[in-house]
Amino acid sequence: MGTDLEVYQLVDTAMSHIGNGEMEKEKLLDKDIREPLFDFLEETYGKIRILEEKVTGRARADVVMITEKALFGIEIKSDSDTYARLKKQVKNYDMYYDKNIIVAGSSHGAHVSEHVPKYWGIITVEVDENGNPDFYVLREPQDNPKVKDDRKISILWRIELNNLLKLNNLPKYTGKSKFFVQQTLLERVDNAILWKQAYNELFERDYNTIAETIEEYRKSR
Repeated sequence: MGTDLEVYQLVDTAMSHIGNGEMEKEKLLDKDIREPLFDFLEETYGKIRILEEKVTGRARADVVMITEKALFGIEIKSDSDTYARLKKQVKNYDMYYDKNIIVAGSSHGAHVSEHVPKYWGIITVEVDENGNPDFYVLREPQDNPKVKDDRKISILWRIELNNLLKLNNLPKYTGKSKFFVQQTLLERVDNAILWKQAYNELFERDYNTIAETIEEYRKSR
């Protein structure tokens, strides 16, 4: 009888480890989600530009998505993440982006809506039968009522702001601060025209040539 019990315990332990292993495989980490998410966003929204790990204010946006009509902030909560910092993150996202989306792993799916405002979009992600991330739009994002134009425009580089000045036949304001240029554009350019131009600048942003571009700008001052 003792031998049978030992065998049962061994089998039970082995099955438990197998079960736990399968559960672990079903959990998605941030690195598992990102690239498939970008493909999903492109399929959903069409022409987009993705900027990763963008510092805005005192926080960092996991993903910034530019479309021709809006600037999106996207927060990823994988199955290994918690909601500990989300309240502060939501406040920061709301200052900078036209629309916001939270992408939540399956472990968060049932409660994620309790942790973000009603105007935030929700995309859930879980593992499909082939072991790949499967995305589902649980709630479409609405216009963010708290976005602040003076915060949003700060995402643009000085070079990009200079391009906007030129497009709108405004002086170069050489020697003036970046903040002065930002405020001037907000005050003197129609809002709809300004943001359409700004989103286009972000579409064209080139991280590979920025150092050379900045150096040329400094020499021309």
